[in-house]
Amino acid sequence: MNRRNLLKKSLLIGTAGLVGGSGVWLMNGYDVSKLTIEQAKIDLQELYLLKLKATGGWNLSQIFNHLAQSIEYSMTGYPEHKSDAFKNTLGHSAFSVFAYRGKMSHDLVEPIPGAPILDAGDKLLAFSRLLTALNDFENYTEHLQPHFAYGELNHQQYTRAHVMHINNHLEEVV
Repeated sequence: MNRRNLLKKSLLIGTAGLVGGSGVWLMNGYDVSKLTIEQAKIDLQELYLLKLKATGGWNLSQIFNHLAQSIEYSMTGYPEHKSDAFKNTLGHSAFSVFAYRGKMSHDLVEPIPGAPILDAGDKLLAFSRLLTALNDFENYTEHLQPHFAYGELNHQQYTRAHVMHINNHLEEVV
């Protein structure tokens, strides 16, 4: 009998800890009111004035080109997509959690499926490409293309996705 009570209490405490920990993780995000293209451009322009260095697997040119690719593809179409089943389940769920938290977390050296190899050369040119992509997206009024993993997103959702994507990659920039 004591063993059963101990087991029940252990399960109850473990479940409560899991639920509480998940709540803390979900709340440990970013101020979603700052997830705007304008704020992203301000943050990027302020950063570029400093001597920047990438600390991960990609250099600055590759990071900036990757970010620009993602923004451009939201307007022109991604070269490859996950299955509809993936987009409607895991993809949709992942975006919902990221959007709620205001913060994205993903493999920072995973290329966009089907995208050309990232140019590792001129970081200034790549930075300019990124700012141009942000400006183009900000002024884009036509139908946006489905995201390769998240599926259909409206302009506001894509704005959040792009800014969270930028912020996530900038975690590897010092």
